Amino acid sequence: MSRVRTAVAKGLRAVLGLMLLLLGIAGIFALPASFASYPVVPSNEGAPRWVRGAYHVHTTRSDGRGSPGEVARAAREAGLDFVVLTDHNDFKPPAPAWVDGVLLVPGVEISTSSGHLAAFGMERPLEGVRQWMPPGDAVKAVAAAGGTAVLAHPVQQRNPWKDDASAREAPGFELYSADTFFRQAVSNPVRRLLPAVGAYLGNPGHGVMLLATPEPEPGARFLELSRERPRIAFCAHDAHGLPSYEAVFESMAMYLLPEQVPSPLPKDASQAALLVTRALGSGRALCAFRALGEPAGFALEGMDPERREARVGDVLQVRVPGSPEEGTVRVEVWGDGRLRPDGRSVELTGEGVVQVEVWARAPGRFFGTEWRPWIVPSPVRVLPRGPGI
Repeated sequence: MSRVRTAVAKGLRAVLGLMLLLLGIAGIFALPASFASYPVVPSNEGAPRWVRGAYHVHTTRSDGRGSPGEVARAAREAGLDFVVLTDHNDFKPPAPAWVDGVLLVPGVEISTSSGHLAAFGMERPLEGVRQWMPPGDAVKAVAAAGGTAVLAHPVQQRNPWKDDASAREAPGFELYSADTFFRQAVSNPVRRLLPAVGAYLGNPGHGVMLLATPEPEPGARFLELSRERPRIAFCAHDAHGLPSYEAVFESMAMYLLPEQVPSPLPKDASQAALLVTRALGSGRALCAFRALGEPAGFALEGMDPERREARVGDVLQVRVPGSPEEGTVRVEVWGDGRLRPDGRSVELTGEGVVQVEVWARAPGRFFGTEWRPWIVPSPVRVLPRGPGI
């Protein structure tokens, strides 16, 4: 018996020692995090305010930590106008409602046999939808109800989208996912998770931003699918309450263009929700990691803005908002385009698709800096050069 007690005591001391070591390592990152300064790009005075909100949020109606009311309060504190709630398999969500000045928009995340499908904007009831249904049937059901289907965390190791045929039918794609960022950090605890946890202790917003380290796989898959038909890029909060709703809401948001949605939103919740969901489903909304700066004033010019199309040989102009200091902002280009030496013009080099994003030099671990995505619009389809053009 004494040997058992001794072994247990040694085991407890080892676990306690490991926990203290990990807390000590995390604490190393807490102090410099308190000096991290946001936003990176100050907004221009008098710039119009765009309607902004959170997409893909979970509450106590599924596996979230906060009630819808608590989520609304967190969104209000973070300065958001709307939240798209997507509780798991919540096939009869409440109607749109204003709660504490925030519009709660109903949606759902459907668990199919090949992955998770987020959906919103349904104008009619979802017919025949159930858990673990075939993925293609789920995509068709959302379309039949007048909604927008989005592949949720489609390249995530834990819950990827595994059916190629239905992936090619869903219009939406979560290009960046806060939950995926967190799971990537968990798989790399020393290099990514501990710095983020430590920074979170000293500066919650900075801790969340340290998690925002994109991997190449989602972008490559997104471009592949976008070559076949127009796609909509989403930044998904996939918020469950840990990290806190408010910290995640302060880190990024989906923004709606003022020509599509007025600010403030209409007082009628159903009318406001219709405007929000149509704008999100149009492909003209954009994502911004708002901790880095507000995107109001951003523009991608030189294309058909409604269809998001241009032709081979055209040149897109990137208008960067705010007053960035030299060397703090850069344009990133993937697909069938190349950035010209001026750093703001994108020449379309071939038929297909081009993804243009604005990245910013953000506070990193300790006192360094790291490049992170800032403004993320949906891609532009590049059509062949027509005769006589």
